[in-house]
Amino acid sequence: MKTWLIAGIAALGLTLTATPDAQAKSLEEILSDGTIRIGINPNFPNMSTRNEDGEWEGFDIEIGTMLAEKLGVEVEWVPTETAQRVPFLVSDRIDVSMGALTRNSERAKLIDYTVPLHTEVLAVLATDQIEGDSWEDFNKDGVTLANMRGNWTVGWIEENMPNVELELVDSIADTVRLVAQGRADAIVENIDFFMGFTGNHEGVNWRVVPEPIFVAYCALGVSQGNDNLVEVLNILLYDLHSSGTVKAVWEENYGAPMLREVPVSPWF
Repeated sequence: MKTWLIAGIAALGLTLTATPDAQAKSLEEILSDGTIRIGINPNFPNMSTRNEDGEWEGFDIEIGTMLAEKLGVEVEWVPTETAQRVPFLVSDRIDVSMGALTRNSERAKLIDYTVPLHTEVLAVLATDQIEGDSWEDFNKDGVTLANMRGNWTVGWIEENMPNVELELVDSIADTVRLVAQGRADAIVENIDFFMGFTGNHEGVNWRVVPEPIFVAYCALGVSQGNDNLVEVLNILLYDLHSSGTVKAVWEENYGAPMLREVPVSPWF
C-alpha cells in the first residue's frame, strides 16, 4: 500500500529539497495591496475551468471569490498545474493554493494547511449491471476498469487489483462515457470529481460502492509560517462550512453531495 502513496506524491511533483525563494506576503500586506493571489488548476472541471466567454468558473472559483470578498480584497487567479501547487507557494508566486490540495505529511514539511475545504474519496463508481459491495469484489477476471492516462491511480490498480483489465482514455468525461456505453465495468478513482459527468448519460443507473478505499482531506495551502493568514482563513472556512455554503456550492458544481462531508468543528 505504501508504494502507491509514494508514487502519488511523486506524480504531484513534490520536491522535499525545495527552499523558499522569496518572503511570502503576510495577511497585512495582502490587505494593503487589496489583492490575494489564488492558485487554481486550469484544467480541472468542475473545480476550475474557463467557460465559453473565457471566464473562470467552478467550485474553487466560487469559494475563492467568497473568501476574497470576506477579506475585502480582489482575486488574482493564477493558473497552477498540479505539480506547481507547492513550488508556487514556496517561491511566493501565489498566496493560497487550491486545486484539491490533499493534506499529507510530505507537503506539510514545506507548506502550511488550513482546515479542510473538502474531501476526496478513492472509491468504485459502477452501474447496476455489475455486482460488488467492496472494491475487492471487482478484482477478478472479466472486469474492465476505465481510467485516464498518467493518473497515479493506474499504478495503484496495477498493484492492488492485478486481475482486472484497464482501458485508458484522456479525460474524466471520456472515462465516465466508457462505463456508460458498457465498454468498461467501473471506475476506481477519486469518485467525487466524476459524479458531475454521470448526468450526461440518461438511462444509466449509477452507483458508488459503499465501502470507500481511502478518504483524503483537501485544504488550502499557504506559505509556511504565515500563521495570521491561516488563522483568518480557518475562521472564514468555518463560517462557510457551518452555514452550509460549501456543501451547496459543491452540489451545484458536481451534481451530488460529497461522498464524505468535512465535519464542522469550531476547534482548529
